This record gives sequence, structure tokens and C-alpha cells, in this order.
Amino acid sequence: MLWLLTLHIAALLVWAAGLIYLPVLIAGTHTDSLALGDSPASADSIARWVFTRIASPAAALAIVAGSAVFLVNGTTDLWLMAKLTLVTLLVVAHAFSGLLVIRLEAGKSVVPASRVLLVSVLLLMAAILWLVLAKPVWGWS
Repeated sequence: MLWLLTLHIAALLVWAAGLIYLPVLIAGTHTDSLALGDSPASADSIARWVFTRIASPAAALAIVAGSAVFLVNGTTDLWLMAKLTLVTLLVVAHAFSGLLVIRLEAGKSVVPASRVLLVSVLLLMAAILWLVLAKPVWGWS
């Protein structure tokens, strides 16, 4: 059981690092105009590599290991349901970062959206961390 929790936490740390790094990388990579003779970003960009090779596998592993942890423990508290709801929103943010990678490679403006994504990811992670550490007891928990 402890190894499963350790796997979940390790995968979660890698996923979180990827979700924080991706908006910064996307905003830093974006250029408003290409110099004459430059080609647009290709489909093998660093942002795409980080998204597909690091963040996405870590997300899948974190979700599978986390699901196994609460299934083995039999936990059904209300704080866990709230956490899973926030994790679902984090998955939506993950998908949005993939969309930003595609928009970046197409040469479209992504800087404002990547800022919003970064703030959203940080707020979601803070809320998830609080729920996990505080394990608040609500009405019918």
C-alpha cells in the first residue's frame, strides 16, 4: 500500500511540475512575428515533447495510482470527492495546455491564455493540497 501511495505522489509531482512549466515554456517560446526566412514552429517543439513525453504519462500514472490508493483504502469521505472534482478540473487544464501547444505551433497568440492557465493550475494545486492535508469534515462525511 505504501509503495502505491509513493508512486502516486511521485507521479503527481512530475505532473504538477509539467503543468507549471508548460505555460511558462509556451509563453516564452511564442514570438509575435517571424523574421524573414524563419520557419514556423514545427510539430516537434519542446513544448510538445514536454506535454506528450513527460506531463501526459505522469498524469495518467498519477490518476491510476491515486485511484488505486483510495480503492485499496476504501475511502469515501466527502473531502475525497471534492479532491477528485478538483483533479478533474486539473485534467481539463492539462488538456487546455495541449491545446495551447497546438496553437503555439500554428503561430497563434497564446501568451494571455498561458498566463490564465498558469494561475488556474496553481490555484487548483493549492486547493487540492489543502484538501489532502486538512481532510476537512463536512456535514454528512
